[in-house]
Amino acid sequence: MRKAEIKRKTGETNIQLELNVDGNGSFKIKTECGFMKHMLELFARHGRFDLQLHCQGDSEVDFHHTVEDMGIALGQAFKKALGDKKGIVRYGNMMLPMDEALVLTSLDISGRASVNFEVELNSTVGEFDTELVEEFIIAFARELGLTIHVVQFAGKNTHHIVEAIFKGMARALAKAVAIDKEYADEIPSTKGVL
Repeated sequence: MRKAEIKRKTGETNIQLELNVDGNGSFKIKTECGFMKHMLELFARHGRFDLQLHCQGDSEVDFHHTVEDMGIALGQAFKKALGDKKGIVRYGNMMLPMDEALVLTSLDISGRASVNFEVELNSTVGEFDTELVEEFIIAFARELGLTIHVVQFAGKNTHHIVEAIFKGMARALAKAVAIDKEYADEIPSTKGVL
């Protein structure tokens, strides 16, 4: 089974994270940022990833460091768990509706970090600044080596839009990390490395 454990402690956050890529969607998330807790629970369930994450952050400042560092730790965990990426499908996409919202997430575990984020988020959800969604994805993509496009086609309710992003990202990633049985012993690149 593809598993990883990450411990990350800085002057701003203290994170312990356990990931099982080949899980069943169980989760135990503890963070002061309730909205991100909800999004990471959705991510784990919809990706069928087992995720335990405990993050203490400087929430008295705001949630920026907490959210960004959780993205860093999660990206590191996926990179570690996937190892040389032998046998993975590599690519995944999902067009996900969430009530009136519709978001496309398309990704490539390429070894190169690139983020195209075409989403209009200009409000808060509770105490959560929605601009942090992009910060999370950038940190996650940078650490994993992920090319990801997130494009909004419809949506008015900010909570629904962000939820569509996290569910779509989870389902697209689940497709990309799946083992391609026909190429299980090969790295999916003509370069021989990802």
